[in-house]
Amino acid sequence: MEELVYFYPVGHEAHFERGHPERPERIEAVRQGLEQIGLWEPYTKLDPILPESDFLETVHSPAYLRALRSASQSGARLDMDTYTTRASWQLALNAAGGAMAVARAVWLGDSQCGFALTRPPGHHATKTRGMGFCLLNNIALAAEFLRTQPLAGAENPQRLAIVDLDLHHGNGTQDVFWRRGDILYISTHQSPFYPGTGSLQETGAGAGEGATVNLPLPPGSGDECFRTAMGKIILPLLDRFAPQMLLVSVGFDPHWRDPLGYLSLSAGCYGELIAQLVESSKLHCAGKVALFLEGGYDLQAGQACAQAWVSALLGKPWHDFIGTTPRQETSAWQTTLDAAQRIWELPTGA
Repeated sequence: MEELVYFYPVGHEAHFERGHPERPERIEAVRQGLEQIGLWEPYTKLDPILPESDFLETVHSPAYLRALRSASQSGARLDMDTYTTRASWQLALNAAGGAMAVARAVWLGDSQCGFALTRPPGHHATKTRGMGFCLLNNIALAAEFLRTQPLAGAENPQRLAIVDLDLHHGNGTQDVFWRRGDILYISTHQSPFYPGTGSLQETGAGAGEGATVNLPLPPGSGDECFRTAMGKIILPLLDRFAPQMLLVSVGFDPHWRDPLGYLSLSAGCYGELIAQLVESSKLHCAGKVALFLEGGYDLQAGQACAQAWVSALLGKPWHDFIGTTPRQETSAWQTTLDAAQRIWELPTGA
């Protein structure tokens, strides 16, 4: 068994719009940060699995897939925020396929853990539209691949958990699994903020009632907030659900340096959160955990967060060379987390 596998999106530079924050340098900052501490070269880089059209349609509508492919042929925009180029359709397929390859390697035990540097990102892509810089929902396709597709004779997992630690609510991932009880979706995100979804009261519907958990955090929520959310809400809910594998949407935009957000998370604390999820995965999933890149727009923060994430996956020490936020952190998050504990019937108090 390998210790760690990566997916790197070869050719991703062709998905590019001058002046746009979702730019190729994001991926290169992550890669360079890992190279700097010796956590890139020693590990296998997986080729993507080419997703078939029939499989893509289990997550995205045929009409949206046609629209995305058509937009990419001409380099049209999906909305005011979300661009395509003539290379974007193939690169989106590669990103989704890379997410699937990493998820499969970890589930089958070929690797203990994995990190897919998925670009274009995915968690805002709903069943019927791309938005928020996202084209195909990479982590949703990875989860659905594990749940439904033949896996070299291995059994498919029956229960998966997705934890989304990006700055923004993963409205697309929530949309895909809203009525599903086999996928637990937990999101921390700044609120009020784009895309305007992810309230405490959004908990799923039908068979999925109670399988969606949203923790909308006010601007200025920092390390103490995230530690509390992880310890008092996320980990207990993972214990309750007992997933067979853990998939994590990671964006470096909750970092206090990010130009698009106002959370105050440090890279050091982010590493602590991943380490706690790794420990949780050892309880329920034989340590099976994979990370999938979403947002993040400050390149130095990207280097630091990537180093923190992978060091945590591997159980290696790491020093945060940027440090904690110089801004005043709010305590308003306590009200939100207290309410979440009541909704999910979790113990409150110290």
